Amino acid sequence: MKKFKIGGVPEHFNLPWYLTLRDKEYHEEAINLRWTDYAGGTGQMCKALRDKEIDMAVILTEGIVRDIINGNECKIVQVFVKTPLIWGIHVAENSDYRSIEELKGTKAAISRYGSGSHLMAYVNAEKQGWDTDKDLDFEVIKSLDGALEALPEGRGDYFMWEKFMTKPHVDNGPLNIIGECPTPWPCFVIAVRTEVLENEPDCIKSILKIINNTTLEFKDIPSIDTMISNRYGIKIEDVRQWLSLTEWSQEQLTIKQLEQIQNKLFQLELISATVPVNQILY
Repeated sequence: MKKFKIGGVPEHFNLPWYLTLRDKEYHEEAINLRWTDYAGGTGQMCKALRDKEIDMAVILTEGIVRDIINGNECKIVQVFVKTPLIWGIHVAENSDYRSIEELKGTKAAISRYGSGSHLMAYVNAEKQGWDTDKDLDFEVIKSLDGALEALPEGRGDYFMWEKFMTKPHVDNGPLNIIGECPTPWPCFVIAVRTEVLENEPDCIKSILKIINNTTLEFKDIPSIDTMISNRYGIKIEDVRQWLSLTEWSQEQLTIKQLEQIQNKLFQLELISATVPVNQILY
């Protein structure tokens, strides 16, 4: 039995992994795949990949592209979710801010530097026409739970996180949502440490084949909306809306998409140079 460790955020996007692991589908290929939740998101997973705590990750596209360029020895093996991630722009319920425009020059709460919440604050600032040097400031709060505590206390003025995962905290407090900012590219990819790809390419292919068979039919699973609602505490109508907006993928990121991501990261000065495609894609 070959052992592999994979990481991802404990969110509804990754339910297909839970189902395949629950049903021990990888065991049939003599693979012992173990999952670890990373509530801290992309920045935390990038570190785990660098430290060899995990072999692969389901991770935000822009975050892992940036980290690979910055020396993380991984490759993207395929897109996992091809639709954009809809980032909600959240403030505390007790906040006076009512529009995105009012957030110019205030402090963005982020899970950590290099995370999706950090990088997307730049994308949003550029979309708003702000000066990313002068109009952005950051407060590190580690996770969604950290934001729920920090924002009402005035530590950070706004927080960007996936819209549907934060919806229960908008419905019940302590957050308000005042806008949205979708990613301009496919949101989640699967990245694998280069060393693992070189040593165990067939096992990685088997893992991808199993998960891809599940995502192909994921929306057709009976009562999948109820399962997601119960497991993640999201209202059934919100789950149905999310399912209608979300498409999984079984394909690799295209060269054009990767160029778009690199060019945007370079433009926002989040990377110092773009690199050849084969340094990032497997």
